[in-house]
Amino acid sequence: MNELGLVSWIAARGKGIGDDCAILPGGRGNDLVITTDMMLEAVHFGRADPPALVGNRTLARGLSDIAAMGARPRWCLLSLAVPEWATEAWTKSFYEGLLLLAKQHRTHLVGGDLSHARAAAADIVVIGEAPRGAALLRSGARPGDGIYVSGALGAAGARKYAAAQVEPRLALGRWLRGTASACMDITDGLSLDLHRLCLASRVSAAIDRPLPVAPGATFEHALSAGDDYELLFTAPGRIAARHRGLALTRIGTITRGAPGRIELFGKPHSPRGYDHLAAAKTRRKPR
Repeated sequence: MNELGLVSWIAARGKGIGDDCAILPGGRGNDLVITTDMMLEAVHFGRADPPALVGNRTLARGLSDIAAMGARPRWCLLSLAVPEWATEAWTKSFYEGLLLLAKQHRTHLVGGDLSHARAAAADIVVIGEAPRGAALLRSGARPGDGIYVSGALGAAGARKYAAAQVEPRLALGRWLRGTASACMDITDGLSLDLHRLCLASRVSAAIDRPLPVAPGATFEHALSAGDDYELLFTAPGRIAARHRGLALTRIGTITRGAPGRIELFGKPHSPRGYDHLAAAKTRRKPR
């Protein structure tokens, strides 16, 4: 079973599973949006990576999910398993990187857990708020909607995973409320994530315009490498080409057809991207 198959099996037995965050009733006219994500040694980072950068990216993964829901982050919890090789300086630097990003986005660390393990492992939980009923979902795309991505894609595929900080697109996500019909962040590759969005919306998609490829990356990196932490969204009509200086590029159109089907410049396309369960079997490099 691959990752998508296992998630579908779990979703059929859960409630409200399938978007970047879970949505729960909140107070003051808001919904709570909650996400959790893992950061694992030898899967997402290596021992040589700067610990402050690893901490930054640990929180950024959760904040990117909050952005995809059009929400505002409020609180986070971190559970960290520290291995024998990690010094006190490494651990404190990890926290400093995480807390600096938390401060930038007014997100308060309110708890967590500490333990030990053979390899370093961090689990981040981020809780945000969105106006009641206004959170962005993956399931709202309709035939005729344009398909858009923010920023440039493929940079992570052209370099070592933890070589740069992540800038979660939180302001863009909130701006897209009421404009986008569906939204998610790009973590496992545009091709695979668009397939997932189309499955949730029960539509097909046609990519028929150039992709915004990051400097040093290839078209294939932009299409399937992932780890971009940009937003993939659909919207009816035309939207601005930029938001606060960030490029918003239309790459195609939502179409009628088999749920999840993608055409790439007029030809059927098999979605490609990063599958954690498949990677474990083939021992792919850390990401």
